[in-house]
Amino acid sequence: MTTLTLAKSLNAGLRRALADDEKVVLIGEDIGTLGGVFRVTDGLKAEFGPTRVVDSPLSESGIVGTAVGLAYRGFRPVIEIQFDGFIYPAFDQIVSQVAKLHYRSRGTVRLPITIRVPFGGGIGAAEHHSESPEAYFAHTAGLRVIACSNPADAFIMIRQAIASDDPVVFFEPKRRYHVKGEVDEQASLADARPMGVATVVTPGDDVTLVTYGALVQTARDAAIAAEEDGVSIEVIDLRSLAPVDYATVEASVRRTGRLVITHEAGQQGGVGAELAASITERCFEFLEAAPVRVTGHDIPYPPAKLERHQLPDLDRILDGVDRSLGRPNSLSGVEA
Repeated sequence: MTTLTLAKSLNAGLRRALADDEKVVLIGEDIGTLGGVFRVTDGLKAEFGPTRVVDSPLSESGIVGTAVGLAYRGFRPVIEIQFDGFIYPAFDQIVSQVAKLHYRSRGTVRLPITIRVPFGGGIGAAEHHSESPEAYFAHTAGLRVIACSNPADAFIMIRQAIASDDPVVFFEPKRRYHVKGEVDEQASLADARPMGVATVVTPGDDVTLVTYGALVQTARDAAIAAEEDGVSIEVIDLRSLAPVDYATVEASVRRTGRLVITHEAGQQGGVGAELAASITERCFEFLEAAPVRVTGHDIPYPPAKLERHQLPDLDRILDGVDRSLGRPNSLSGVEA
């Protein structure tokens, strides 16, 4: 076992994929000589050369279009969208081409493309650098949408994404890039948890708290804090947003009877809305209270000095738990 940051774990996973398969090629803005703005690809160009780790022009649509052509020719391109808010110029390529070609060709064409996206806030960045666009892609049939939350998962899941014959949008929580954890660099994909399966990271009995990406750590902190008040929270890291591992979430909600969902993206039309609706349909007779969503506000991402008010934090999550339990909370002020 090796102690690595999440960013270094991704670097190690990419290095392993490049070494294992000569058809793997990395493409992105400043990923080669610079090693990426977050240094996730640091050293890979020197090790594998400029034809395997390619510095692209500043054109996200061009990057994705190039990846489509490479995938057609049998390569496994891994592209980096430098920041979450830069993905929109490539939106047409992703939803109209990447997501559709396998279906359009009646299965004769596969596009094993991995689209890496640093996402979310918390780093004091400017506009278009702190967004959470995952719902757009989770809504798009033909894409797998994944979000890692810790170094061990990052190392395995990036390799699983590259090995997948389906296109994968791979979200990386940028404010957790420097979080450290134990990573088994000898771990094989055959023995790893499938990337589409959720993980119960904190067992509990009173409330099911579902999240992904950067908020997994915040949710775990909330579970620890709630213990002091006699509340047992089960925290689930979704890991996969499309498809969703409903079996794991259902099993938890059927025990706890309560569901709280938290994510950084706005509430309207978010991943949490789909989870709340689907779990209500599947577990209606087991629910003791309506599902609760704790999310970012439905506004454009604010300036850095105000982002602490935008991001769900421990207090807002615990307030959501209180709402689920019918305890005094910010909306009611009194017990339900």
